[in-house]
Amino acid sequence: MNKEREDEMKRSILSLLLTVTILAGCGAAAATSDDKADTTVSAETSAEETSASVETDEVASTENEDKAMDSDVLMITDQGMFSSGGTVTDPIEGEYDPATSWTDPTRAGNTAHVDHANVFYQIPANDNGNPIVYLHGYGQSRMGWMTTPDGRDGWSDIFLKNGHAAFLVDQPRRGEAGQTASMTMDGFLDTWAEDSKEYRAGDQAWYTHFRIGLVAPERYEGSQFPEGEEAQNQFFRQMTPNTGSFDQAVEAAGMSEVLQDVKDMTGNKAIYITHSQGGGVGWDTDMTNVAAIVAIEPGGTPMEGSDQFNALFENNVPIIIYFGDYIDNGPEEIMSTGFWAGVRDGAVAFAEAYNAAGGDCTVVNLPDEGITGNSHFMFQEMNNDVIAAHIENWLGEHGLN
Repeated sequence: MNKEREDEMKRSILSLLLTVTILAGCGAAAATSDDKADTTVSAETSAEETSASVETDEVASTENEDKAMDSDVLMITDQGMFSSGGTVTDPIEGEYDPATSWTDPTRAGNTAHVDHANVFYQIPANDNGNPIVYLHGYGQSRMGWMTTPDGRDGWSDIFLKNGHAAFLVDQPRRGEAGQTASMTMDGFLDTWAEDSKEYRAGDQAWYTHFRIGLVAPERYEGSQFPEGEEAQNQFFRQMTPNTGSFDQAVEAAGMSEVLQDVKDMTGNKAIYITHSQGGGVGWDTDMTNVAAIVAIEPGGTPMEGSDQFNALFENNVPIIIYFGDYIDNGPEEIMSTGFWAGVRDGAVAFAEAYNAAGGDCTVVNLPDEGITGNSHFMFQEMNNDVIAAHIENWLGEHGLN
């Protein structure tokens, strides 16, 4: 090979190597550029996803806050059940044998936890720090505060939406607090006779006495009680018997423990709403943890100078008492009309004495407020929201909402 040919070959090889190197460099640069592009796209996508997630969380949070502020939406942050008070029976004579346990008919060595109250509670998202304890009347349970015979909001839901935590009670020897040491022997209200295990029928009797109508299923003219066969069916099926004989001292002891437990849980005294027979229990309850009493047609009111009267006054408990319709204008021939007129007159006399002593008691006769058509169960009737608003206004005047 001559020198010229050798020099030409070397130049070709160098040119080829240079071309390969340039191409390799361009390829590497292109790959790096693609990787950067992929990384940029990935980062942008991740940022968009994160931003969307944050925006979604913020929207959900805002929606929840809006719902909490919406009076038509009930948001509960905590709920549960507990029992308050009660006693434990002495062991039955003999030694407990775990080998036979419940099959031993003598139940030797066994005890029973009895005569407590049972409480279902709900805390709303907009809790205003003024809890309400609800106590039912005769033949009822906490269910009566929670709904209506036609399925609308009961008072517990209405006041929960207003920010009042609800503590709904089944009193000792009733409903979910039915455990007691002996069956009811109340031959006047509950059973056919003192030694009977059969409960008295009472649909028509209580319907008349509660001033829904003269005879079921008819309603008084202008009645606010829900209309229709199904509403009446639902109302009658709310009735709940005593498991043991009614003992006001036992009931009041249980309720005093409930109010103490509510104070311990919330840090606040409770507004105490009572109904009918529960009104009597209410007056006997320890007033230490009571912020106010709302009594719905209580079966009676304290006598001036009584222990009940003095306890209310010494604890500076404001009171409002409500009465419905068909008292002044009820059928004169039935016992119940005169009965409720006497109860209301007694409440007015109590309020006059309580106020004269420096207390704070208001008796509301709903027809005088232009609110008509209500029976003994005003909190379940078609205008229950109107009456609840009346109560809420009173609570506001006393700094309790």
